[in-house]
Amino acid sequence: MSAAAMSQALWAAAEAAEAMGGTLVGAGTERSWQASGISIDSRTTAPGDLFIALEGPNSDGHDYVKAALARGAVSAVVHRMATCVSDDAPLLVVDDTMRALWALGAAARARGSARITCITGSVGKTGTKTALAAALALAGPTHATIGNLNNQWGAPLSLARMPRATAYGVIELGMNHAGEISPLAQLAQPEVAVITAIAPAHLEFFDSVAAIADAKAEIFDGLVAGGCAVLPRDSEFFDRLATVAGARGAGRVIGFGAAETAEARLLSCTATDGGSRVRAEVLGAAVDFTLLLPGRHNALNALAALAAAHALGVKLSLAASALESLRPQKGRGQMHSVRLPGGTFEVIDDTYNASPASMRAALSVLAERKPRGRRIAALGDMLELGREADAMHAGLAPAIEAAGVAQVFCAGPHMAALYRALPAALHGANAPSAKELMPKLLGAVRPGDSVLVKGSHGSAMAPIVEALLALGQRAGGDGARRMATVA
Repeated sequence: MSAAAMSQALWAAAEAAEAMGGTLVGAGTERSWQASGISIDSRTTAPGDLFIALEGPNSDGHDYVKAALARGAVSAVVHRMATCVSDDAPLLVVDDTMRALWALGAAARARGSARITCITGSVGKTGTKTALAAALALAGPTHATIGNLNNQWGAPLSLARMPRATAYGVIELGMNHAGEISPLAQLAQPEVAVITAIAPAHLEFFDSVAAIADAKAEIFDGLVAGGCAVLPRDSEFFDRLATVAGARGAGRVIGFGAAETAEARLLSCTATDGGSRVRAEVLGAAVDFTLLLPGRHNALNALAALAAAHALGVKLSLAASALESLRPQKGRGQMHSVRLPGGTFEVIDDTYNASPASMRAALSVLAERKPRGRRIAALGDMLELGREADAMHAGLAPAIEAAGVAQVFCAGPHMAALYRALPAALHGANAPSAKELMPKLLGAVRPGDSVLVKGSHGSAMAPIVEALLALGQRAGGDGARRMATVA
């Protein structure tokens, strides 16, 4: 391999083996492989990847080593000999592949000089991560978590994928239970720690929202001495979080939000046809920018990103300019226009996940739309809310009425509680599942409507979006197209 190619390699064989405490086996020159990426899924393994065979609750990566090598993996990390591979297959044998992945992530963190920001929160993690990564990319080579790889597998994988020349790293941290964020934060060792919001989510595993705040505050367990905490100033838990941050060695706390006491303060967020016009003040400096992401929640995510970028020394005007290039991601508020005979209707795809806070945010976006027809909400269950799930679903009724929704279509046993709480005039249809709701919604939509589709990932609302888009395809014409002004 040429010197130029080697300089671009993510991991050399000997370096990876040393980091993971493993032994290289295999024939001839294959021991001197160079990996350009890291994979834990044989289905998406790309040529040049190092495949790590993890054992999960439902599958064992050792069963897919052969498939990963066939797709072009340069080697596979294993803790037992994989089945159906040749005796001279290039392998890196370790004591435990999960521990090896964590060790590789730690080595990636230690070998470079990247300035790391970690982001957690009940809602807004991915949006804030995407905004911050865009802002930092204008200031230097930036590496960020892909998708929602934020758990005990995803966070170390994100670090292990970080190139050695990275200037800024943005790592998303998620959790379902107390005690999960602390080791991830200690692995990442952030210079800046961002908590986007504290809201009811995963209450099935917590006694209270305050307990969720305490679990999110574990992010400070890894904060480097003198680091910066960026916290939601409008939250009732701001002081609680700031106290923990200070106790863990934070040298600075920046509050963001609409409160007068916020150091990064949202002054206004005005809806436009294509998103929002935002005015803010960040540490005394005024900033105005446009987002192609409608909704106050997206403006707050952007403000958190600006605060973090400022803490890292990035010029505010440069960071704000990057935000104007942001586009929505699939399942996270992306809008589509679907052509039917007689006109078009709009689909807002917010099917990636849901909680009471994100439901209200999505409804506020729907309220800002000005369709020629009706505002329609198709809502699936919000999961992991524990004993109060039905009450929290029913509690969405005032937000739905305030948003001017004309018809509501509900899927799932918990959403049935919302359906019962709504006035009969708003009833579209109620069904036990998204699959059973689908034909009822498809038969009701008309040209001019704006249709919000939202629910937790496990409630399987995404196929409803695909079916709505397919209405345009069946109708001929232009079919479904993604709007230029998307949310």
